[in-house]
Amino acid sequence: MIEYLIIAVLVIWSALVVFKKVFPKTATRTFMALSERCEQQGWHALAKYLKPKMVAGCGGGCGCSTEDKPAPKTQEIKPVKWH
Repeated sequence: MIEYLIIAVLVIWSALVVFKKVFPKTATRTFMALSERCEQQGWHALAKYLKPKMVAGCGGGCGCSTEDKPAPKTQEIKPVKWH
């Protein structure tokens, strides 16, 4: 019985991730509406969790960072020289 619960949670979580990736604008509107509804009910912690993050850069959905911090410099990879 517990296996079915675990599988159901994983399937629902996967569906939400795909929904956010495939339909970013619809997902934002949906989660904003859910957040406002939870806020009206007095569930402030859940409303804060459901509220979508502000998008920065190219508009979201592409996987780029939405933080203001610059990307850390990557070190150049040098080949190993065997003598």
